[in-house]
Amino acid sequence: MPPDAATLTAWVETLGAHALQLYGATLIVLLMISAALWWLARRYTVPTQTSRLSPGAYLLIRLALGFVVVVAGAIIFAEAAEVLGSSADARRAGELDQVFSNAVRKGISPTAYLFFSNVTHLADTATLTGLGIAGTLALLWLRRRWLAGVVVVAIAGNALLNLTLKAIFARARPLHDPAIELVRGFSFPSGHSSGAVVVYGMLAYVLIRCLSPAHAARVNLPLVLAATALAFTIGCSRIFIQAHFATDVLAGFASGSAWLAVCIGSAEWLRHYLRARAAQ
Repeated sequence: MPPDAATLTAWVETLGAHALQLYGATLIVLLMISAALWWLARRYTVPTQTSRLSPGAYLLIRLALGFVVVVAGAIIFAEAAEVLGSSADARRAGELDQVFSNAVRKGISPTAYLFFSNVTHLADTATLTGLGIAGTLALLWLRRRWLAGVVVVAIAGNALLNLTLKAIFARARPLHDPAIELVRGFSFPSGHSSGAVVVYGMLAYVLIRCLSPAHAARVNLPLVLAATALAFTIGCSRIFIQAHFATDVLAGFASGSAWLAVCIGSAEWLRHYLRARAAQ
């Protein structure tokens, strides 16, 4: 039997009051899941000297895993969007979002608030654009033109996707302190959240692909975990400084993860195609 409105509101308010603990626990679980997925991917999608499958078969496995991520992200985003699609559901979701946001603001310490208000700028448009330009120029200098093109498409495509989704849903932002950050535009989904997932995820992928296999084997897990922790923290910072509602951030994570999977899957297919053509 589902909880009544008063009970659900009380649960949401309790979660908001303990948002820092919830953030820490979720981050630990997320890192454990990321490490487990990395181990599975390394075991079943990376060919070894004793592998019986062809490189093309391993590519299909990687693309299938990417497709699973795309579908999962799309489902999560669709569920969040469906709530906003109905006037009654949208009003109730908005009320719960506001209850959670108010409880977070009351329960967070000034030190934690300052920390998140600084971390959030790691996904500002200027920051992500600068990282994208620097990464693209470095890849062009290394003669990795195909990979540079993937980076450009990933960052520009995510920005266009986010702007389009914001215009479609046109959700107002929560009340926030303009002295910390003056945010404009619509709220759903969170551009900082999706941008952090795509840009820092692509940077981790690019570094892994540019390193030698011996070096990559030692640092790829730390890179994946660092990108995961950074993107998750940036997204959560939007809740803590009240620039976004929690559902905005969840939708941003979902759309960003789906788009990142599409871009990395495309990069892997292109890498396989170029290798096959060079071998002819």
